[in-house]
Amino acid sequence: MAKSKALSFKYIVYDLVRITGSPGILFFRPKKLYLTEEAKKWIKGGALIISNHITLSDPMYLMLTIWYRRHHFVAMKQLFEGKFKRWLFTKAFMCLEIDRDNFSIKTFKNIVDHLKSGEVVTMFPEGHVNVEKEGTQSFKSGMVMMALKSGCPIIPVYIKRRKHWYSRLVLGVGEPVDIKKFASGDKPTIAEIDDAAKYLEEEEHKLELLCNGRELNNGK
Repeated sequence: MAKSKALSFKYIVYDLVRITGSPGILFFRPKKLYLTEEAKKWIKGGALIISNHITLSDPMYLMLTIWYRRHHFVAMKQLFEGKFKRWLFTKAFMCLEIDRDNFSIKTFKNIVDHLKSGEVVTMFPEGHVNVEKEGTQSFKSGMVMMALKSGCPIIPVYIKRRKHWYSRLVLGVGEPVDIKKFASGDKPTIAEIDDAAKYLEEEEHKLELLCNGRELNNGK
């Protein structure tokens, strides 16, 4: 009972932000397109959500779309500079700090521990905001090792770039990917890790085609 209360208090600011930001659902009118029937199922237990990264608003879009789970976003260390920002991103928004230039075992373990605890960790494996109009950039392979170590699936999501500020938000959601199927043993080879990363890039590309194709078919 005490543990449950402590957990609720831990997320009180995060949940308050979600509740006050709920009108955004009406404004953005998120439209979810699913790659398969399996992808339609609600996410349960620990999972690593990966998404393309096109704007600084992407975390908000994902929170509005997968609203039934709390997201622990992996964010660059620059966002944590200063006492207020550190409190805001670590305590209020429950973000996980990462140093792209000096990735540490401690950071890796922290993310894996959250996944093992049954939480959702959300990250943008391109590593930065992609300013290109179409497509995604190569994914970093660290996500594959996180999924393998935690035993959690990876769920690919694609955010369609909005043409206008009033355009409807469209996202594609793929089915959970069991990364263990790419590893031949307890310690995957570099080639196996690369194969898994390439597979996820291909899934992301399928979601991109799904989002763009559905829009053209509907004539919007």
